[in-house]
Amino acid sequence: MALGSDIEIARAAKKLPIQAIGAKLGIPEADLLPYGHDKAKVGQGFIASVQGRPDGKLILVTAINPTPAGEGKTTTTVGLGDGLNRIGKRAVVCIREASLGPNFGMKGGAAGGGMAQVVPMEEMNLHFTGDFHAITSAHNLLAAMIDNHIYWGNTLDIDQRRIVWRRVMDMNDRALRDVVTSLGGVSNGFPRQTGFDITVASEVMAILCLARDLADLERRLGDIVVAYTRAKVPVTCRDIKADGAMTVLLKDAMQPNLVQTLENTPAFVHGGPFANIAHGCNSVIATTTALKLGEYVVTEAGFGADLGAEKFFDIKCRKAGLRPAAAVIVATVRAMKMNGGVAKADLGAENVAAVRAGCPNLGRHIGNVQSFGVPVVVAINHFTSDTPAEVQAVKDYVAGLGAEAVLCKHWAEGSAGIEELARKVVALAESGVADFAPLYPDAMGLFDKIETVARRIYHAEGVVADAGVRDQLKAWEDAGHGHLPVCIAKTQYSFTTDPTVRGAPVGHSIPLREVRLSAGAGFVVAICGEIMTMPGLPRSPSAEVIRLNADGDVEGLF
Repeated sequence: MALGSDIEIARAAKKLPIQAIGAKLGIPEADLLPYGHDKAKVGQGFIASVQGRPDGKLILVTAINPTPAGEGKTTTTVGLGDGLNRIGKRAVVCIREASLGPNFGMKGGAAGGGMAQVVPMEEMNLHFTGDFHAITSAHNLLAAMIDNHIYWGNTLDIDQRRIVWRRVMDMNDRALRDVVTSLGGVSNGFPRQTGFDITVASEVMAILCLARDLADLERRLGDIVVAYTRAKVPVTCRDIKADGAMTVLLKDAMQPNLVQTLENTPAFVHGGPFANIAHGCNSVIATTTALKLGEYVVTEAGFGADLGAEKFFDIKCRKAGLRPAAAVIVATVRAMKMNGGVAKADLGAENVAAVRAGCPNLGRHIGNVQSFGVPVVVAINHFTSDTPAEVQAVKDYVAGLGAEAVLCKHWAEGSAGIEELARKVVALAESGVADFAPLYPDAMGLFDKIETVARRIYHAEGVVADAGVRDQLKAWEDAGHGHLPVCIAKTQYSFTTDPTVRGAPVGHSIPLREVRLSAGAGFVVAICGEIMTMPGLPRSPSAEVIRLNADGDVEGLF
């Protein structure tokens, strides 16, 4: 029987009241702040009360480099959570919230697909519980207070040429990348050049996703470096006296959101930094809370393992003390063919040779994840056009690397179609072979950390950076920031900085264009190649076809 669209499947879901989902995890009704009947925030008091419990096992779902053929990482994350529950494990799913930018641009929804979805899907992909709006408001409050401080006398002696705090909005708008503000005369302040990033690239987003509680949130917000004085002394958010008000705006947003899958598996959906321009993981508070409540926690990291998984390991796990028990790498036969040189229009035809030719991209990701001491299993996300010979080619290639690939049909069959993977994950996680360690030590220099990621994860020959970038990194080391991990902003489509280069290239260089200090979040952002921290809309954005139908339902979003 043919399935309907994702949104039709989601609307037909037999959802439980959110209180019943909370009860599955032992969350009392009084500790839930409902947003309607099917979503709620979990209270800080309850979260604090469970911190002494032992942790469940943490499973990371990552993927190959994304292609237009589609991979289905979120769909597999949701399906695996359902599959683990199906075989008798108490599992919790932890994923990120969706940004309006890609939903109205080109990416589509972020709640999974087919019979492996988080619901309510429409709300999750739109305003949800307002977390992104709170982050946007808190970020821009700080921006307003910086300009206001300068307008009323600039007692901190801020050098307007060295204000590094930009503004944000949760929408793709290339026209705002570079702007001049405060035009129009004396009453509007002092004109200066600045710009906008998308909200998911905001340091406030990263801070919310890495903070352990409200006190940690306020401390981190206070540590944000927003500008430098004429003597090149850093000016912080705390100096501007914005940290308290920002914390107030983020008080509710800091609480994780609880929803459910189509099969009523509990799911925490919280935070949403992109992995190509930010650190790509859901919130630490959601993950650590889930680990206290479930036997298994299935989480994902954005885009391919070269970006999302690396940042999950080197930033999130390092900062939060997490130790993943196993990782799942999602791949598709279609994507292997595309990496093997087949055009998207020709993916429906069997081509075993192209599958084999494209498999080195998958192999590179397997080796990279294993280099962190985390055991790997590959999930082949099934498409109806896949042939047995093509699937076997992927399985044989993975077996040759000492790992295992499992065909998964969760999109069409839900948990029944991913039961085999769930059992493999349990066996891998309970084998005790995981020996997680980050890629580089805290004591390594900042440029050396960037080059270590480039060489060991991207398999590049090195990093190209001008003297100004290197001097800036050295200055931050001298100022006491040298222990921070690095967060590399780079195209998600390739191991190189050229999005058209597929497969597993070697010998390339990584051009380092700019570096930004995120002192509150606790990392240094390295912007490489042509990646933009404010995306643009495509030629035909999804927004052109999104509308309400006669029944008041959303159409065109998925």
